[in-house]
Amino acid sequence: MKTERKIPKSSWTKVVVRKWLNMKSKSEEFYSDHIVDGMGRGERRRKSCSDDGSCVVVPEELSESWLMETNDGIIQRPILEKEASTVTDLQNLRMFVGTWNVGGKSPHDGLNLEDWLNSTAPADIYVLGFQEIVPLNAGNVLGPEDSGPAAKWLSLIRQSLNNNTNITNNTPNSERKSSSPSFHDLHQQQSNLKPRISFSDLIKLENELEREDWERLLSMNDDGSPSPNCMSNRYNSSSPEQNRYCLAASKQMVGLFLCIWTRTDLYRHISNLKVSCVGTGIMGYLGNKGSISISMTLHHKTFCFVCTHLASGEKEGDEVKRNSDVMEILKKTKFSHSRIIGKPLPPDNILDHDKIIWLGDLNYRLASGCEDTYELVNNSNWEVLLEKDQLRIEQKAGRVFKGWKEGNIYFAPTYKYLYNSDHYVVQTCTSKEKRRTPAWCDRILWKGEGLKQICYVRGESKFSDHRPVYSLFSVNNLIEKYQSEKEYFTTL
Repeated sequence: MKTERKIPKSSWTKVVVRKWLNMKSKSEEFYSDHIVDGMGRGERRRKSCSDDGSCVVVPEELSESWLMETNDGIIQRPILEKEASTVTDLQNLRMFVGTWNVGGKSPHDGLNLEDWLNSTAPADIYVLGFQEIVPLNAGNVLGPEDSGPAAKWLSLIRQSLNNNTNITNNTPNSERKSSSPSFHDLHQQQSNLKPRISFSDLIKLENELEREDWERLLSMNDDGSPSPNCMSNRYNSSSPEQNRYCLAASKQMVGLFLCIWTRTDLYRHISNLKVSCVGTGIMGYLGNKGSISISMTLHHKTFCFVCTHLASGEKEGDEVKRNSDVMEILKKTKFSHSRIIGKPLPPDNILDHDKIIWLGDLNYRLASGCEDTYELVNNSNWEVLLEKDQLRIEQKAGRVFKGWKEGNIYFAPTYKYLYNSDHYVVQTCTSKEKRRTPAWCDRILWKGEGLKQICYVRGESKFSDHRPVYSLFSVNNLIEKYQSEKEYFTTL
């Protein structure tokens, strides 16, 4: 039986001092499943651990394994014939992004994540962000990190993603039921202001669509008009191995937790994995609030995933604190990279990435003065309620997230629910201190070309006082630079 390790008082003091002074203590380390061979000379290494507790060594630049040094000391990329055969398979990928404030509760072994993660049409990349995986009390904020809940979440996610039922459906279109819904049926369900439809329901509908209907959906602009960039469906595969998932990286900061999972065969195309943490909580430094950001390169396109928990509160003016947190995160997030001869440095800040996803409990509430909030909630009139949404107001005014995109919201406010209930706290609670106006605290935003949101929905798990929110994106334009570089090196 595993015993809890006791921490000497002297060590506890050091941990507290580091946190109070905002000193970096292994802040760039992250957990991963992989050891990469063929590391370059003079390379720094980073220690990393997987969710089963075993430690591995991950090189700082994961792309080093396909760099070679010539006799004159110049580092070049070798010509890999195998790459040419797989390049077309990576033109369009699907990326699942989810965020969930779990209210300080550690998951139990029987917690079912399959309705959230498992479908008959799995994504290629899963980006999962959590808030409050531990209670935000003084012991967790000031003391040593409690990594137990994070390990449990990783174990449950791994089990769900690699479940045997998570295999792509290869049934030919001609053998599918004639009663399958049309493209227009799916589009109507996503546009309805009063749906109670889950993400897995949408994916099941997707798989029943004819191939040409699904291509039409992906090729549409936000206004429903055809897009010139018609995308093809490339997700049927005869190899079960392509549907197995590995942990590319995960990181915890107090209650924040961010993990990225990829298809095992896709992992070799990922490089330059980096992590940066920013605390914006107590005293403006501690990690009870703040961000975890993971930077990576996928086929020479740079990605940044930012998981955040911003300042709470629903008093007038609290939105200014949240705006300030966003500015601090953008300013303080830095990714350190080693220079490699003949290779451009990856981005060292959030906004310089090609594609950025910002997810988390952003804590924006409904602006004061909305007297009929509860009536609007009961009538599922989200359109009118969203006119009072602080995030949309602040964004429209140019005070935060200028130029960022967010999908249309056709789901109920995600906060604050009674535990294990479909009732908001305000509907049953008599204590004034505990009253919370329902709000869309949990959000997913994005920035950059080549990202198209397929759907934006919430889950209905009653595990927390928040409902989880997730989105599915199609990702394209990954290989233009790769192809041009390949042509260049072929001519040398």
